Amino acid sequence: AWADELRIALPLGMVAGTGCARCLDDLAEVVRERSVTEFVIGYPLHMDGAVGKRAKEVDQFSKKLSERFGLPVRKVDERLTTLAAEEALAHSAKGTVEKDGKVDAVAASLILQDFLEGGKVI
Repeated sequence: AWADELRIALPLGMVAGTGCARCLDDLAEVVRERSVTEFVIGYPLHMDGAVGKRAKEVDQFSKKLSERFGLPVRKVDERLTTLAAEEALAHSAKGTVEKDGKVDAVAASLILQDFLEGGKVI
């Protein structure tokens, strides 16, 4: 997702995986094309707030992002954003939600919009 000059988060598409060098190359293109100044990524805490395996993977990925691009990386609580994205897509698509990256793209825009509106940075 990315935010326009009005600070409105918009779905951008999906970059596959967090452990591959190719996804960093794909992001490099987005950083260049969109003049990215910082990254906002979802942080998958457990419902009780505990840090699990996926959150630790995000920690490693955020370190790679920071090292590769030299830009700040903000982690935002992503709990329930996938559910909210699925519900939003289901309403707009008359009850059908395809798992082709749309849910992840909408969830990313929800995470970014939460950040832009002052959501808690972890």
